[in-house]
Amino acid sequence: MEENRKITSTSSLEMVAVENLDAIRLNLLQLANKAAALAYAPYSNFRVGAAVILEDGQTFWANNQENICFPVGVCAERILLGYTHANFPDLKPEILLITAKTPDNSSSDTVTPCGLCRQSISEYERKFNSPIEILMNRPDGTLLRAYGIQNLLPFQFDDLNK
Repeated sequence: MEENRKITSTSSLEMVAVENLDAIRLNLLQLANKAAALAYAPYSNFRVGAAVILEDGQTFWANNQENICFPVGVCAERILLGYTHANFPDLKPEILLITAKTPDNSSSDTVTPCGLCRQSISEYERKFNSPIEILMNRPDGTLLRAYGIQNLLPFQFDDLNK
């Protein structure tokens, strides 16, 4: 009988100050904040916005959409990635920025993608064979940056038919 072996994965996030963002990432932050403020979240008051830049430079934003029939609501990240892929299936997403707003929209809350969104991001990385830079806004004036979903989802669900 084979002995037990340990499988280890190392994840890495970087903290980036808002004032150190370049114009592209600052624009994504502004779009994600706008999206979060407009989110339809009457039940949880948890407003999330996401913005993405595609490889050709186009930017898009989306927000979460709740439904009284929980859990029918959809996360901002999945709405955004689904929309961009449905309309621009050959353009890879390069940078995804996510933010959340407090119920009164006065400040940001720290948010990371949920498990469903992490797996969805993984799918687009797999399709384009390229990592997506993921930025997650924080209320202290910094963002968490992950270069690729493996830093947020180290043991991804993968194609079991390989």
